[in-house]
Amino acid sequence: MHILIVDDDTLTGELTAAILEQAGHHCEIVAHGLAALERLEAATSPFDCVISDLHMPLLDGLELEGEIRQLGLSIPFILLSGDDLRATSDQHPGISAHLCKDETLEEALLQTVARL
Repeated sequence: MHILIVDDDTLTGELTAAILEQAGHHCEIVAHGLAALERLEAATSPFDCVISDLHMPLLDGLELEGEIRQLGLSIPFILLSGDDLRATSDQHPGISAHLCKDETLEEALLQTVARL
């Protein structure tokens, strides 16, 4: 899969990419939501999935998901956060999965991407 990773924490973005690339995926990393929108619009080959942090400057993960939908893109969107995201599921049905940044992230991320 061709995956766009959006995270303002460089280390977290690189670790997420490393997990996915080791499983055979191709990843690109951007540092915030506005950069993600620019990259999605400029892409010559479409992305298969967006994985975004929740808390970022300029455009947070929830706002990014909304902007992606306004562009007419139905790309799967995975939201990562250290927060409890259970309430977010009902408010944002366009989000494919909510994953917690904890010790289970690697396994949950690989399983979620495999189901897409």
